[in-house]
Amino acid sequence: MSDPKPERTFVPLGIAVLTVSDTRTLNDDRSGDTLAERITAAGHQLADRRIVPDDREAIRDAVLEWSRDPTVDVVITTGGTGFTGRDVTPEALEPIFEKRMDGFSAVFHRVSFEKIGVSTIQSRATGGVVNATFVFVLPGSPGACRDAWDAILGQQLDYRHKPCNFVEIMPRLGEHLRRGGGGAA
Repeated sequence: MSDPKPERTFVPLGIAVLTVSDTRTLNDDRSGDTLAERITAAGHQLADRRIVPDDREAIRDAVLEWSRDPTVDVVITTGGTGFTGRDVTPEALEPIFEKRMDGFSAVFHRVSFEKIGVSTIQSRATGGVVNATFVFVLPGSPGACRDAWDAILGQQLDYRHKPCNFVEIMPRLGEHLRRGGGGAA
């Protein structure tokens, strides 16, 4: 189990939220609202928030833009992780991951299983790193966003959390870029 260490100083991150939907607007984007509320309540900065259609290029372009923005440390997407024809978020983003985060998907499904049982297999939640920026791909339901933040991301994006967290390794995420290993397009 992780354990918060109060002697460490909280490090606020810039987190961008991308809702992938052909039907949502900022007025009715409950999943994006759920993430934005949790991000700011935790003390992080909501660096940006957008909605794009279920379109591979639009999804990829938004994430790549944010991954090059020095004010964005983390991108969280919501939507497009199912199996219907319009669900293309993993297909848009996994090809640009420099490093995949298989553990995120595994833990997300474990948490989700406790809430919704075997229906969790209908999600293709995933995570990875793009241009030294963490990217988390969540299902498009407020419950899934709440579960991912409360059980995983809220802890891993808090520098005070031990035994380890993502914030500790952020300065080293771009090592391969500095060595000429290239990055995402």
